Amino acid sequence: MTSDTARSSIAICVPVRDEAAALPHLFDAVEALAVPAGVTVTLCLLLDGCRDGSAPVAERYRSVARHQVQVAQVARGAPNAGLARRRAMAMAGTADILLTTDADSRPAPDWVEAMLAGLAHADVVAGRVVREGGVAAPLQDRIERYYDALFALRRALDPVEWEAPMTHHHASGANMGMRGSAYRALGGFLPLPSGEDARFVDDAARGGCRVRRDAGVVVRTSARRSGRAAGGLAHALRTLDRGGAVQVAHPADAAWQYRMQAAARAAFLRGGINARAVPIGLTTDHLIGVARDCPDAEAFAMRVVPVPPTGMRQVTLAVAEAELAMLAGAQAVAA
Repeated sequence: MTSDTARSSIAICVPVRDEAAALPHLFDAVEALAVPAGVTVTLCLLLDGCRDGSAPVAERYRSVARHQVQVAQVARGAPNAGLARRRAMAMAGTADILLTTDADSRPAPDWVEAMLAGLAHADVVAGRVVREGGVAAPLQDRIERYYDALFALRRALDPVEWEAPMTHHHASGANMGMRGSAYRALGGFLPLPSGEDARFVDDAARGGCRVRRDAGVVVRTSARRSGRAAGGLAHALRTLDRGGAVQVAHPADAAWQYRMQAAARAAFLRGGINARAVPIGLTTDHLIGVARDCPDAEAFAMRVVPVPPTGMRQVTLAVAEAELAMLAGAQAVAA
Protein backbone atom coordinates (compact mmCIF):
# COMPACT_ATOMS: atom_id res chain seq x y z
CA MET A 1 0.00 0.00 0.00
CA THR A 2 1.07 3.59 -0.58
CA SER A 3 0.86 6.18 2.16
CA ASP A 4 -2.46 7.54 0.89
CA THR A 5 -4.16 4.14 1.21
CA ALA A 6 -2.37 2.86 4.32
CA ARG A 7 -4.36 5.15 6.64
CA SER A 8 -7.80 5.36 5.12
CA SER A 9 -11.44 5.55 6.01
CA ILE A 10 -13.25 2.77 4.17
CA ALA A 11 -16.98 2.43 3.58
CA ILE A 12 -18.43 -0.94 2.51
CA CYS A 13 -21.71 -0.09 0.81
CA VAL A 14 -24.41 -2.75 0.40
CA PRO A 15 -27.92 -2.43 -1.04
CA VAL A 16 -30.33 -4.86 0.64
CA ARG A 17 -33.73 -5.99 -0.64
CA ASP A 18 -35.40 -8.81 1.30
CA GLU A 19 -32.17 -10.59 2.26
CA ALA A 20 -32.85 -11.63 5.87
CA ALA A 21 -31.61 -15.17 5.21
CA ALA A 22 -28.41 -14.06 3.45
CA LEU A 23 -27.36 -11.17 5.68
CA PRO A 24 -25.89 -13.25 8.54
CA HIS A 25 -23.43 -14.82 6.08
CA LEU A 26 -22.41 -11.38 4.83
CA PHE A 27 -21.97 -10.17 8.40
CA ASP A 28 -19.82 -13.19 9.28
CA ALA A 29 -17.59 -12.36 6.30
CA VAL A 30 -17.34 -8.70 7.34
CA GLU A 31 -16.38 -9.74 10.87
CA ALA A 32 -13.62 -11.97 9.44
CA LEU A 33 -12.05 -9.24 7.29
CA ALA A 34 -8.40 -8.49 7.94
CA VAL A 35 -8.07 -4.72 8.31
CA PRO A 36 -4.65 -3.03 8.35
CA ALA A 37 -3.71 -0.88 11.33
CA GLY A 38 -4.83 2.71 10.95
CA VAL A 39 -7.72 1.84 8.63
CA THR A 40 -11.30 2.39 9.79
CA VAL A 41 -14.22 0.50 8.27
CA THR A 42 -17.90 1.47 8.18
CA LEU A 43 -20.54 -0.88 6.81
CA CYS A 44 -23.34 1.07 5.08
CA LEU A 45 -26.55 -0.94 4.65
CA LEU A 46 -29.29 0.52 2.48
CA LEU A 47 -32.54 -1.35 3.14
CA ASP A 48 -34.36 -0.98 -0.17
CA GLY A 49 -38.02 -1.33 0.79
CA CYS A 50 -37.47 -4.61 2.64
CA ARG A 51 -40.64 -6.50 3.57
CA ASP A 52 -38.98 -9.43 5.32
CA GLY A 53 -36.90 -9.48 8.48
CA SER A 54 -33.85 -7.74 7.02
CA ALA A 55 -34.25 -4.65 9.22
CA PRO A 56 -34.17 -6.43 12.60
CA VAL A 57 -31.34 -8.68 11.39
CA ALA A 58 -29.33 -5.58 10.47
CA GLU A 59 -30.11 -3.84 13.75
CA ARG A 60 -29.07 -6.87 15.79
CA TYR A 61 -25.78 -6.99 13.95
CA ARG A 62 -25.19 -3.27 14.45
CA SER A 63 -25.38 -3.76 18.22
CA VAL A 64 -22.55 -6.31 18.26
CA ALA A 65 -20.50 -5.47 15.15
CA ARG A 66 -16.74 -5.12 15.23
CA HIS A 67 -16.96 -2.20 12.79
CA GLN A 68 -19.18 0.85 12.61
CA VAL A 69 -22.52 0.07 10.96
CA GLN A 70 -24.95 2.52 9.39
CA VAL A 71 -28.46 1.40 8.47
CA ALA A 72 -30.86 3.42 6.32
CA GLN A 73 -34.25 2.50 4.93
CA VAL A 74 -36.15 3.75 1.88
CA ALA A 75 -39.70 3.07 0.76
CA ARG A 76 -40.22 0.14 -1.58
CA GLY A 77 -40.37 0.88 -5.27
CA ALA A 78 -39.79 -1.03 -8.48
CA PRO A 79 -36.51 -2.99 -8.36
CA ASN A 80 -33.67 -0.74 -9.52
CA ALA A 81 -30.19 -2.04 -8.77
CA GLY A 82 -28.43 1.13 -9.84
CA LEU A 83 -30.57 3.43 -7.71
CA ALA A 84 -30.22 1.17 -4.66
CA ARG A 85 -26.44 0.96 -5.04
CA ARG A 86 -26.22 4.71 -5.60
CA ARG A 87 -28.17 5.32 -2.38
CA ALA A 88 -25.96 2.90 -0.46
CA MET A 89 -22.85 4.67 -1.73
CA ALA A 90 -24.27 8.06 -0.70
CA MET A 91 -24.27 6.85 2.91
CA ALA A 92 -20.46 6.79 2.81
CA GLY A 93 -20.13 10.57 2.83
CA THR A 94 -16.52 11.61 2.27
CA ALA A 95 -14.85 8.24 2.94
CA ASP A 96 -11.45 7.85 1.29
CA ILE A 97 -12.15 4.40 -0.14
CA LEU A 98 -15.52 3.03 -1.23
CA LEU A 99 -16.11 -0.71 -1.55
CA THR A 100 -19.36 -2.27 -2.66
CA THR A 101 -20.75 -5.77 -2.58
CA ASP A 102 -24.16 -7.46 -2.45
CA ALA A 103 -26.20 -8.76 0.44
CA ASP A 104 -26.01 -12.36 -0.81
CA SER A 105 -22.21 -12.22 -1.16
CA ARG A 106 -19.23 -13.00 1.07
CA PRO A 107 -15.93 -11.13 0.62
CA ALA A 108 -12.77 -13.14 1.20
CA PRO A 109 -10.95 -12.45 4.50
CA ASP A 110 -8.21 -10.52 2.67
CA TRP A 111 -10.71 -8.44 0.65
CA VAL A 112 -9.91 -5.08 2.25
CA GLU A 113 -6.16 -5.68 2.07
CA ALA A 114 -6.36 -6.81 -1.56
CA MET A 115 -8.52 -3.82 -2.49
CA LEU A 116 -6.13 -1.38 -0.85
CA ALA A 117 -3.18 -3.02 -2.62
CA GLY A 118 -4.98 -2.68 -5.96
CA LEU A 119 -6.01 0.91 -5.31
CA ALA A 120 -2.38 1.80 -4.64
CA HIS A 121 -1.98 1.39 -8.42
CA ALA A 122 -5.44 2.29 -9.74
CA ASP A 123 -8.52 4.45 -9.21
CA VAL A 124 -11.06 1.64 -9.59
CA VAL A 125 -10.65 -2.08 -8.86
CA ALA A 126 -13.08 -4.63 -10.25
CA GLY A 127 -12.57 -7.89 -8.37
CA ARG A 128 -13.44 -11.44 -9.29
CA VAL A 129 -16.85 -12.89 -8.38
CA VAL A 130 -17.02 -16.62 -7.70
CA ARG A 131 -20.48 -18.17 -7.92
CA GLU A 132 -21.31 -20.90 -5.47
CA GLY A 133 -24.34 -22.87 -4.31
CA GLY A 134 -27.44 -23.50 -6.35
CA VAL A 135 -27.52 -25.37 -9.64
CA ALA A 136 -24.29 -25.68 -11.62
CA ALA A 137 -23.97 -23.45 -14.69
CA PRO A 138 -21.31 -25.03 -16.92
CA LEU A 139 -22.23 -22.91 -19.94
CA GLN A 140 -21.90 -19.70 -17.94
CA ASP A 141 -18.54 -20.96 -16.66
CA ARG A 142 -17.42 -21.54 -20.24
CA ILE A 143 -18.55 -18.07 -21.36
CA GLU A 144 -16.67 -16.49 -18.48
CA ARG A 145 -13.51 -18.45 -19.32
CA TYR A 146 -13.76 -17.18 -22.90
CA TYR A 147 -14.06 -13.56 -21.85
CA ASP A 148 -11.29 -13.96 -19.27
CA ALA A 149 -9.00 -15.27 -22.03
CA LEU A 150 -10.11 -12.43 -24.32
CA PHE A 151 -9.23 -9.87 -21.66
CA ALA A 152 -5.83 -11.51 -21.19
CA LEU A 153 -5.27 -11.01 -24.93
CA ARG A 154 -6.31 -7.37 -24.50
CA ARG A 155 -3.59 -6.77 -21.96
CA ALA A 156 -1.04 -8.61 -24.10
CA LEU A 157 -1.86 -6.28 -27.00
CA ASP A 158 -2.43 -3.15 -24.93
CA PRO A 159 -0.53 -3.41 -21.62
CA VAL A 160 -0.96 -0.78 -18.92
CA GLU A 161 1.16 -0.38 -15.82
CA TRP A 162 -1.75 -0.41 -13.36
CA GLU A 163 -3.19 -3.78 -14.39
CA ALA A 164 -3.13 -6.77 -12.03
CA PRO A 165 -0.80 -9.76 -12.54
CA MET A 166 -3.88 -12.03 -12.64
CA THR A 167 -6.78 -10.53 -14.55
CA HIS A 168 -10.37 -11.36 -15.39
CA HIS A 169 -12.98 -9.72 -17.60
CA HIS A 170 -15.97 -8.91 -15.41
CA ALA A 171 -17.11 -5.73 -13.66
CA SER A 172 -19.64 -6.50 -10.93
CA GLY A 173 -21.06 -4.40 -8.13
CA ALA A 174 -20.72 -7.52 -5.99
CA ASN A 175 -16.97 -6.86 -5.89
CA MET A 176 -15.80 -3.35 -6.66
CA GLY A 177 -13.68 -0.72 -4.98
CA MET A 178 -12.69 2.82 -5.83
CA ARG A 179 -11.10 5.93 -4.50
CA GLY A 180 -13.81 8.15 -3.08
CA SER A 181 -12.47 11.12 -5.04
CA ALA A 182 -12.80 9.21 -8.32
CA TYR A 183 -16.33 8.03 -7.52
CA ARG A 184 -17.51 11.52 -6.70
CA ALA A 185 -15.80 13.06 -9.74
CA LEU A 186 -17.53 10.56 -12.02
CA GLY A 187 -20.95 11.24 -10.52
CA GLY A 188 -21.39 7.80 -9.02
CA PHE A 189 -23.45 4.82 -10.13
CA LEU A 190 -26.26 5.73 -12.48
CA PRO A 191 -29.82 4.79 -11.39
CA LEU A 192 -30.15 2.05 -14.02
CA PRO A 193 -32.41 -0.97 -13.41
CA SER A 194 -29.38 -3.20 -14.04
CA GLY A 195 -25.90 -2.93 -15.49
CA GLU A 196 -24.96 0.08 -13.37
CA ASP A 197 -21.68 -1.61 -12.45
CA ALA A 198 -20.45 -2.22 -16.00
CA ARG A 199 -21.55 1.28 -17.01
CA PHE A 200 -19.61 2.82 -14.12
CA VAL A 201 -16.42 1.00 -15.08
CA ASP A 202 -16.83 2.03 -18.72
CA ASP A 203 -17.43 5.65 -17.74
CA ALA A 204 -14.42 5.53 -15.42
CA ALA A 205 -12.08 4.44 -18.21
CA ARG A 206 -13.53 7.00 -20.61
CA GLY A 207 -13.02 9.60 -17.91
CA GLY A 208 -9.34 8.75 -17.68
CA CYS A 209 -9.43 6.66 -14.51
CA ARG A 210 -7.10 3.69 -14.11
CA VAL A 211 -9.36 0.62 -13.96
CA ARG A 212 -7.75 -2.57 -12.64
CA ARG A 213 -9.44 -5.94 -13.12
CA ASP A 214 -7.88 -7.95 -10.34
CA ALA A 215 -8.56 -11.69 -10.07
CA GLY A 216 -6.81 -11.73 -6.70
CA VAL A 217 -9.63 -9.70 -5.10
CA VAL A 218 -12.34 -12.29 -4.45
CA VAL A 219 -15.98 -12.25 -3.40
CA ARG A 220 -18.16 -15.36 -3.36
CA THR A 221 -21.77 -14.81 -4.36
CA SER A 222 -24.98 -16.75 -4.74
CA ALA A 223 -25.73 -18.68 -7.93
CA ARG A 224 -29.45 -18.52 -7.18
CA ARG A 225 -31.93 -18.18 -10.05
CA SER A 226 -34.35 -15.86 -8.20
CA GLY A 227 -32.62 -12.51 -8.27
CA ARG A 228 -33.70 -9.10 -7.02
CA ALA A 229 -32.70 -7.07 -10.10
CA ALA A 230 -34.13 -7.46 -13.58
CA GLY A 231 -31.32 -8.27 -15.99
CA GLY A 232 -28.89 -9.31 -13.26
CA LEU A 233 -26.90 -12.50 -12.72
CA ALA A 234 -29.92 -14.59 -11.76
CA HIS A 235 -31.68 -13.60 -14.99
CA ALA A 236 -28.57 -14.49 -17.03
CA LEU A 237 -28.35 -17.92 -15.38
CA ARG A 238 -32.05 -18.62 -15.99
CA THR A 239 -31.62 -17.67 -19.65
CA LEU A 240 -28.72 -20.09 -20.06
CA ASP A 241 -30.67 -22.82 -18.26
CA ARG A 242 -33.27 -22.64 -21.03
CA GLY A 243 -30.62 -23.55 -23.60
CA GLY A 244 -30.14 -22.19 -27.09
CA ALA A 245 -27.08 -21.11 -29.04
CA VAL A 246 -24.75 -18.65 -27.31
CA GLN A 247 -23.14 -15.94 -29.37
CA VAL A 248 -20.22 -13.79 -28.25
CA ALA A 249 -18.00 -11.10 -29.72
CA HIS A 250 -15.61 -12.25 -32.44
CA PRO A 251 -12.13 -12.12 -30.91
CA ALA A 252 -10.56 -10.75 -34.11
CA ASP A 253 -12.81 -7.68 -33.92
CA ALA A 254 -12.03 -7.18 -30.25
CA ALA A 255 -8.31 -7.59 -30.98
CA TRP A 256 -8.51 -4.81 -33.61
CA GLN A 257 -9.88 -2.48 -30.95
CA TYR A 258 -7.16 -3.47 -28.50
CA ARG A 259 -4.39 -2.80 -31.02
CA MET A 260 -5.87 0.55 -31.94
CA GLN A 261 -6.29 1.52 -28.29
CA ALA A 262 -2.61 0.71 -27.76
CA ALA A 263 -1.70 2.86 -30.75
CA ALA A 264 -3.88 5.73 -29.51
CA ARG A 265 -2.41 5.51 -26.03
CA ALA A 266 1.16 5.55 -27.35
CA ALA A 267 0.48 8.47 -29.69
CA PHE A 268 -1.05 10.54 -26.90
CA LEU A 269 1.85 9.89 -24.56
CA ARG A 270 4.54 10.83 -27.05
CA GLY A 271 2.62 13.81 -28.46
CA GLY A 272 2.52 12.44 -31.98
CA ILE A 273 -1.17 12.15 -32.73
CA ASN A 274 -1.86 11.75 -36.44
CA ALA A 275 -3.84 9.55 -38.80
CA ARG A 276 -0.85 7.31 -39.55
CA ALA A 277 -0.03 6.70 -35.89
CA VAL A 278 -3.67 5.88 -35.09
CA PRO A 279 -5.06 4.25 -38.27
CA ILE A 280 -8.76 4.10 -37.37
CA GLY A 281 -10.23 5.99 -40.31
CA LEU A 282 -10.27 9.46 -38.71
CA THR A 283 -8.41 12.54 -39.90
CA THR A 284 -5.53 13.98 -37.95
CA ASP A 285 -7.61 17.06 -37.12
CA HIS A 286 -10.40 14.86 -35.76
CA LEU A 287 -7.97 12.85 -33.63
CA ILE A 288 -6.38 16.01 -32.24
CA GLY A 289 -9.84 17.42 -31.50
CA VAL A 290 -10.76 14.37 -29.43
CA ALA A 291 -7.39 14.44 -27.64
CA ARG A 292 -7.93 18.06 -26.69
CA ASP A 293 -10.94 17.04 -24.58
CA CYS A 294 -9.21 14.09 -22.88
CA PRO A 295 -7.41 14.40 -19.53
CA ASP A 296 -4.96 11.59 -20.24
CA ALA A 297 -3.96 8.76 -22.58
CA GLU A 298 -6.44 6.32 -21.07
CA ALA A 299 -9.40 8.58 -21.77
CA PHE A 300 -8.16 9.19 -25.32
CA ALA A 301 -7.69 5.49 -26.06
CA MET A 302 -11.13 4.60 -24.72
CA ARG A 303 -12.99 7.46 -26.42
CA VAL A 304 -11.42 7.66 -29.85
CA VAL A 305 -11.32 4.04 -31.03
CA PRO A 306 -14.56 3.01 -32.81
CA VAL A 307 -15.91 -0.43 -33.58
CA PRO A 308 -13.88 -2.24 -36.27
CA PRO A 309 -14.55 -1.41 -39.93
CA THR A 310 -16.41 -4.73 -40.27
CA GLY A 311 -18.47 -4.06 -37.15
CA MET A 312 -18.38 -6.09 -33.95
CA ARG A 313 -19.43 -9.49 -35.25
CA GLN A 314 -21.20 -12.06 -33.11
CA VAL A 315 -20.25 -15.72 -33.55
CA THR A 316 -21.00 -18.95 -31.75
CA LEU A 317 -19.01 -19.64 -28.62
CA ALA A 318 -17.27 -22.62 -30.23
CA VAL A 319 -16.08 -20.53 -33.20
CA ALA A 320 -14.94 -17.74 -30.89
CA GLU A 321 -12.97 -20.11 -28.68
CA ALA A 322 -11.14 -21.58 -31.67
CA GLU A 323 -10.37 -18.15 -33.16
CA LEU A 324 -9.17 -16.82 -29.81
CA ALA A 325 -6.83 -19.77 -29.33
CA MET A 326 -5.18 -18.99 -32.68
CA LEU A 327 -4.88 -15.27 -31.90
CA ALA A 328 -3.43 -15.92 -28.47
CA GLY A 329 -0.96 -18.42 -29.90
CA ALA A 330 0.19 -15.98 -32.55
CA GLN A 331 0.60 -13.23 -29.96
CA ALA A 332 2.65 -15.50 -27.73
CA VAL A 333 4.99 -16.32 -30.62
CA ALA A 334 5.31 -12.63 -31.53
CA ALA A 335 6.12 -11.72 -27.94
